Amino acid sequence: MNSSSHSRFQKRTSSSQPRKQRLARANAPHHQARKQMASHLSEELLLKYNRRSMTVITGDEVKLLRGDHKGKSGKIVDVDVTVRKVVVEGVTNKKADGTEVPLPVDPSNLLIVKLNLEDKRRQAKLDETANAPTKGEPKVQKASKASGKGGKKSAPKKEA
Repeated sequence: MNSSSHSRFQKRTSSSQPRKQRLARANAPHHQARKQMASHLSEELLLKYNRRSMTVITGDEVKLLRGDHKGKSGKIVDVDVTVRKVVVEGVTNKKADGTEVPLPVDPSNLLIVKLNLEDKRRQAKLDETANAPTKGEPKVQKASKASGKGGKKSAPKKEA
């Protein structure tokens, strides 16, 4: 087996060529493919948790933004990482014989309306980002004991 084909040695592609981007996405290891399955958060959740998108999990309530079922809402019933699709409750396709089958949806076409917060690690991660300063706000530096000692001294500024 060629060492470069082993998933342990695969590195993130930095190419701008679409064919290489698609190849990297298609051949991504499971832990990376899972992270690629994210959806945007609703305006309310974005402001609350100070983050734009989140990886989808079973139990999240979502709204469809694209396709024939645009505008429908429902809970996520199943997440299929291998094909990178999500099954939403109530989103079905009618077959010729009349039976209805679930229609897999791409997570990029969904908007998360309500998060499933049963997972404590997910809750902790959201609390972390909720308390973080937003990009527009200046970061507040903590004063340390060694801050006044050593280092370069700046020359006094001259007024013009």
